[in-house]
Amino acid sequence: MRFKSMHSKSMVSRFPRFAAVLLGLSLMSLMSLAQTAPEGQAAKPTAGSPAATSPTMPNAPSTAAANAAKATGTKVGTINIEQAIFTSNEGQREFQDLSKKFEPKQNELKTKADELDGLQKQLSAQSDKLNDDAREKLVKQIEGKKKVFDREQQDAQEDFQNQQGEIGNKILTKMAPIIVKYAGENGYGMILDTSQQWPRGPVIWYGPAVDITQPVVEAYNTQSGVAPPAPGSVPAKPAAKPSGSTKPAAKPATPPSK
Repeated sequence: MRFKSMHSKSMVSRFPRFAAVLLGLSLMSLMSLAQTAPEGQAAKPTAGSPAATSPTMPNAPSTAAANAAKATGTKVGTINIEQAIFTSNEGQREFQDLSKKFEPKQNELKTKADELDGLQKQLSAQSDKLNDDAREKLVKQIEGKKKVFDREQQDAQEDFQNQQGEIGNKILTKMAPIIVKYAGENGYGMILDTSQQWPRGPVIWYGPAVDITQPVVEAYNTQSGVAPPAPGSVPAKPAAKPSGSTKPAAKPATPPSK
């Protein structure tokens, strides 16, 4: 079993939708503040306004609001929100801490996966030698252990992704004003998220020249003051999912195709 991170290309993540909503609220908050403010000064949010009601953008910087008000650019840019969050120094640190937190569960699942693999190999190797009662007993033992393993694996995966989503949303709350500021200062009139490939995402094709992910990450690293992670500090690999069949067979079970 492998804990899939929310920025993994192999999974459909709920996080991009959270990111899009949060970034949209952030942009609206900044624009509404700026459009009603005198030049160089951000207006105070009124009751019922996005800035007043949204918990995602507390204390938005007045400089970002001013830049949004003055933005007259026509360029279209792209940013990979997930990449920006999880390649930032803070994102890498938080994700590594989360991975370490889940290491005991990973080790526990690996032990159970190894035990299941051993029982499945035993069933495949001894199927012809076992009588019906012994074979049925071993099959039920495997099925019971696999049911418990699958449930614990799913629970751990959901817990991991939920906590990673909390990390992502926390960082995005602080990163959104930097995106708005960078876009305003560099002539962008629109920024599109490329975290999900088309057709899940809105962008069919784009070139590297319009991507602002790296400069936004660099600006965020400067603002956050978080040091880069130490070289080689990568999360440990989670436990592998047990392979093989739980049904009795005359021949060894064929491993599932990857």
